[in-house]
Amino acid sequence: MPESVIVSHTLELDFPADLEENARNIGEDQDRVCELLQQFKDLIFERGDCNPHRMDDDFLIRFLRARFWKVENAYKLLSRYSNFRGNNMHWIDKVHPLSLEILGEEDIMTITPYLDQTKKRMMIFRFGNWKPSKIPVDELFKATLICLEVGIMEPRAQVNGGVGIFDMDGFGLNHTLHMSPTIAQKMIAMMVTSLPYRTTALHIVNQGWFFDVAFAFFKPFLNDAMKSKLYLHGSNFKSLHKHIDPTNLPKRYGGVMEDYSYKPWIDHAKANQRVIKELELHGYCTDEFLNTEE
Repeated sequence: MPESVIVSHTLELDFPADLEENARNIGEDQDRVCELLQQFKDLIFERGDCNPHRMDDDFLIRFLRARFWKVENAYKLLSRYSNFRGNNMHWIDKVHPLSLEILGEEDIMTITPYLDQTKKRMMIFRFGNWKPSKIPVDELFKATLICLEVGIMEPRAQVNGGVGIFDMDGFGLNHTLHMSPTIAQKMIAMMVTSLPYRTTALHIVNQGWFFDVAFAFFKPFLNDAMKSKLYLHGSNFKSLHKHIDPTNLPKRYGGVMEDYSYKPWIDHAKANQRVIKELELHGYCTDEFLNTEE
């Protein structure tokens, strides 16, 4: 493993010093943070058509960072986020995060403990490993949402955004039969349009004929901006390497890194009181975290 690649499962919840330049590049001006936050709060109260479940600074700043500190755009994102939560509270209310660890155990999804060469988090989905008869599609959404909400707690993720890799190896007819326009719309909302998080690129690898069938459900919901972030590589990993350096990829994609489950990352998260408090504020059940510490 190259010495230049840092492997750390730990979530960074404080603002790291090396992020300051990137933050300035997306419009973050320390002299105006308080002013813009107040403008944002005033706009929420004045409009009155968006009732977020939180109004604290740490929460609202995520939306400003996601929209380059443009208050009006941050408000639109907050409105979409609030609507998304309201329409999908069954993914949050009374949900126990640890009950969804099976998706990591089945190697369906993982968050790499290392970053790409531009210091972005990478989330990898291996949809071919998903067994719909064992794990309902709603469980996929619940687990993905939890991982994203936890990831968004990191200032680094708020500033730099993140990258998704969708590995379609093994994706077949049984998976395709569980796709629908509604599923596609919700997935796009979660990954691209409705969370205070910038997915800067989605890389599709190992796709076959059944992916084309499933992708037909997604196309109507993709605008030009979304399409510009979508890259289809097939099994041509050299094409993927033009975007993500091999030193920051698992060996299975022509890289040098080992495969990592997301369990160590989750273990660090559930041992962090700040993460547990954040999950409580989002509405998740966290008693199980306390029980694991006994």
